[in-house]
Amino acid sequence: MLNHQGPLKGLTIVEFAGIGPGPYCGMLLADLGAEVIQIDRPAGATGAYGLDPTRDILNRGRRSVVLDLKNPDDVEKALKLVETADAVIEANRPGVAERLGFGPETCLARNPRLVYGRVTGWGQTGPLAQAPGHDINYIALAGALHILGREGERPAIPANFVGDMGGGGLLLAFGIACAIIEAKTSGKGQVVDAAMIEGAASQLSATLTMRAMGRFSETRGTNFSDGGAHFYEVYETADHKYLAVGCIEPAFYKAFCADAGFDDPEFAKQMDPRAWPSLKEKTAARLATKTRDEWLGIFSAAACVSPVLSLSELEANPHLAERGTYFNDNGVLQPAPVPKFSRTPGAVSSPPRPLGADTEAVLKRI
Repeated sequence: MLNHQGPLKGLTIVEFAGIGPGPYCGMLLADLGAEVIQIDRPAGATGAYGLDPTRDILNRGRRSVVLDLKNPDDVEKALKLVETADAVIEANRPGVAERLGFGPETCLARNPRLVYGRVTGWGQTGPLAQAPGHDINYIALAGALHILGREGERPAIPANFVGDMGGGGLLLAFGIACAIIEAKTSGKGQVVDAAMIEGAASQLSATLTMRAMGRFSETRGTNFSDGGAHFYEVYETADHKYLAVGCIEPAFYKAFCADAGFDDPEFAKQMDPRAWPSLKEKTAARLATKTRDEWLGIFSAAACVSPVLSLSELEANPHLAERGTYFNDNGVLQPAPVPKFSRTPGAVSSPPRPLGADTEAVLKRI
């Protein structure tokens, strides 16, 4: 029996298993107390990409039911689960769920208060709706990829954070939660169409604000917040590790300069882009004279300097440890449920389950 706890306790979500944003959405909702029943494909002992499903962090906290959704009898079982659910997570290409018999029209006919959450790269409509793609494609067309990286270099790929995770899974979880609240009042469900390209576009809001004010250059790596400025940059230290410097406000910049020992009058030109290349060279030369940890012992908190931690260093960091940002379960380091709640904290109700571990128990309920 999974011990669900959190502000979403009492909600039931049926998740049609997928990869990337769908599982991340399911993990977020499960971490905050929802009972998520994941309908997995009959794929033997391995999951997506041949990975061990019992070590797949994105699949933690749910029940696994294996159904063959190309079999009408198993589709009917899935629809029976949907009848009593609060929401559905579905991440197929547009039209696939409809062809297999569990599209939103069919599910809402069975359960009129259902929130049917869908996440795709391009959205359910538009010229590219049926086109294949991945995170890099969606953030490229959204305009996000163009502004990432160094001046004179090709755009830098931000792993799959901007599209899959933030623009897809997190956006869908937010949309589902909002629609569930509305359904409690109206008694009516609806379809949530979360497109990763639009989630990436939404994250450009602050950048577009600066552009509207004439304070943003489309030449990547030349703006104060993208590595163009010496006071918002990553620097290598003597031991080939890195420091992240982010002293934007005058008081913090003053503290940084004092701690670093800069008495060069050119450093008074903090907000003069013409001085940034020279000041960046001087800052890089100074920070390369000591190790990362030596500098951390020198800089005050007001200087806004942080170590660039590798994944192997996370568990030893005092702040992350005190906050419980990460935890280790059976040798698997993973993030704790977020955000934190004062009265109804979330929790990981179980580690990732073997495929089909709950098929018999869940289907007995229907």
